[in-house]
Amino acid sequence: QVHLVESGGGLVQPGGSLTLSCAASGDRFDYRGLGWFRQAPGKEREFAAAISWSGASTYYADSVKGRFTISRGNAKNTVYLQMNSLKPEDMAVYYCAAQGSGGGAYYSVRAYDLWGQGTQVTVSS
Repeated sequence: QVHLVESGGGLVQPGGSLTLSCAASGDRFDYRGLGWFRQAPGKEREFAAAISWSGASTYYADSVKGRFTISRGNAKNTVYLQMNSLKPEDMAVYYCAAQGSGGGAYYSVRAYDLWGQGTQVTVSS
């Protein structure tokens, strides 16, 4: 009964900024890290950013490196994605995900056990 809920999506102009939030609620669960993935129409879900449980390690896809920042909130099981210098190609549904105890790389959807419903990010003039 654990749920991940994303928020903060919306419309932004190219070059603009947007911050996404993800909060977990429900029963407690263990996870190795939290990640953000995105899926544009006609494309497969792709890795954007991830952060370890401790927050000591962060990882970014080359496509967003230098523009996006992932961070953990003070509250447990919260994660943020600060997106700067947004491009039209960033337009997608963004999903928050929790990486479970199973195997898999941080950049692979296979490694994540729990997913939010997604929040739409539209980048347009």
